[in-house]
Amino acid sequence: MSISFTNHTLEKLEQLLKEVGFKVRYEKGNFKTGSCLIESSKIIVVNKFSNLKSKIISLIDLIKNIDVDISNIGEKQKAFYYSLKQTQITF
Repeated sequence: MSISFTNHTLEKLEQLLKEVGFKVRYEKGNFKTGSCLIESSKIIVVNKFSNLKSKIISLIDLIKNIDVDISNIGEKQKAFYYSLKQTQITF
């Protein structure tokens, strides 16, 4: 899957995370990866000063590395999730 680095892609990622129970927040931070996961509370904090590409890459990377329950989401979102799991991101 080819990822386009657009606001629409960012919104799709945010919606997917919301549907599987995570909250995405944009805040100031000195974390280097562009985002961090507060696991016990299912909150993902994204550095609001990161550029759009970094935000998208950070969220995809988190989605690929966390276990989520996708049993309660729609088929379109499941297909998007599976395509993200197979996506190779290069920096």
